[in-house]
Amino acid sequence: MAKYQTQEDVLTREQVELVETLVEQKILMVYNDDVNTFDHVIDSLVDICNHSEEQAEQCAMIVHFKGKASVFHGDFEKLYPMKTALTDRGISAVIE
Repeated sequence: MAKYQTQEDVLTREQVELVETLVEQKILMVYNDDVNTFDHVIDSLVDICNHSEEQAEQCAMIVHFKGKASVFHGDFEKLYPMKTALTDRGISAVIE
């Protein structure tokens, strides 16, 4: 005898899938330093992370005043090339 799924069963499964997706999500963090200029960081975020000028400028300001900023979210495979490209430009970036 087949068991019918209730709406509650479906919601629970969807919630579990959402949590699993969120757990797999990583954050690309950029850290402040005394070497890179605002323009360099902004240009790099535009080129590498496809940020708008305004978004990149806001991230650069957060990095400057807070010491770090989350600049991109995604899975590790998507973030790793971005992190590598940022660090190749001398920007302190890590995946958390």
